[in-house]
Amino acid sequence: MRLSYFLLSIILLIYGLIIARNFLYPLAFGILFSYMLYPGVNYLEKKGFPRILAILIFIVLAAAVFGFAVTIILKNSNRFLEELPALRVKTINHLDALQQYLENNFGIPSERLKNFLLEQIFNISAKSVEFFSATTHTIFTILMQPVFIFLFLYYRTKFAYFILKLVGAENRMITVNILREISKVVARYLLGLTTVVLFMAVINSIGYWIIGIKYFFLLGIVAALCSFIPYFGTIIGGSITLIFVLLTTDNAALPLRLVVFVYIVHFIENNILSPNIVGHNVRINPFIIILSLIAAAMVWGLPGMIVVIPFLAMFYVIINQIPRMKSYAYLMGMHGTKKHALNLGNIKKFLKKTKPGSGESEQV
Repeated sequence: MRLSYFLLSIILLIYGLIIARNFLYPLAFGILFSYMLYPGVNYLEKKGFPRILAILIFIVLAAAVFGFAVTIILKNSNRFLEELPALRVKTINHLDALQQYLENNFGIPSERLKNFLLEQIFNISAKSVEFFSATTHTIFTILMQPVFIFLFLYYRTKFAYFILKLVGAENRMITVNILREISKVVARYLLGLTTVVLFMAVINSIGYWIIGIKYFFLLGIVAALCSFIPYFGTIIGGSITLIFVLLTTDNAALPLRLVVFVYIVHFIENNILSPNIVGHNVRINPFIIILSLIAAAMVWGLPGMIVVIPFLAMFYVIINQIPRMKSYAYLMGMHGTKKHALNLGNIKKFLKKTKPGSGESEQV
C-alpha cells in the first residue's frame, strides 16, 4: 500500500510538472537568477544599502549585461540575415546533390526523398502558430524575470521564516544549515557555469575563425550558450555549427576539421574548464546527472535541461543533512568511487604497481 501511494505520488508529480510547465519554469529561472545575484545584494545590504536599492542596482546591472550580449548577437545576425537568400540557394543545391547521390548509390528515388522533405516543410509550417506562441511566451518569461528576481530577493527573509515555522523548533538548526548551504552551492555553481560559457564563447569563436567557418563569432556564441547544459551542451552547440557548415560549404575538409575541433573542445570543457571553474559544488555523480538531464528534457524540454542540475543540487543538500536520507545522498553523491576514478593519483598508483621490480610484478 505504501509503495502504491509512493508510485502514484510520483506519477501525479510528473503530470503536474508537465501540465504547469509554462507557469513553473519561469519561476524556476527566477529562483536561480535570484540565487546568482544574492551574494552581491547581501554584500550591499551589509554595507548599509536599503534592500530595495541593493536589489535594483544588481537587477539593472544584470539587465545591462544581458542587453549588451543581445545587442552583440543581433549585430552579428544582421549580416547573416542579409546573406540568407544566397545561403538558401546553396542549401537547396546541396540537397539536390544529396538526392542525386542517394539515388545513384542506394537506389532511393529522388522523387520520394523530395516528397519526404516537402512533407517535413509542411509540418514545420503547420507548427508555425505553436512556434509563435512559444516565442511569445519566451519573451514574456524574459520580461517577467526582473519582477520575479526582485520579489524573491525582497521577500527572502519572509520565505526563510516561513520554512522555519513549517519544520518546527526541533528541526530549526538543520533547516538553517540547509538554507545556507543551498544559497552557497547554487550561487557558486551558476557563477562558475556562466564563467565557463564566457570562456567557451572565446574558444569557439577563435577556433571557428582558424578553421575558416563563416559567421564564426555568431556561431561561436550560439554554441557557447549551449554549454549551460552540462555534458551534452558542447555536442549540441557543435552539431548546430556542423549542420550549418554541411549545408552551406563546398569544402569537404571543413566539416572534418570542425568535428575534430568540437571533440577537443568537449574534452577541455568537461575535464579542465568545468571541474576547475565550477568545481565540486554540485557533488553529484555523472550517472545521476545524465539521467536527470534526460528526464528533464522529456518533461520540460530545453528549459528543463538548463534548470535541473541546480535544483538537483538543492535536493542533494537537503537529503545530505537529514540522517534518515543519508543512504539516498550516498547513492547520488561522488563517495564510494574514488579509488576507481581516472585521476592523476590513481594513474601514478597503477604505474607504480606495474613498474618492473615492484611486488606484484615479481609475484607474476
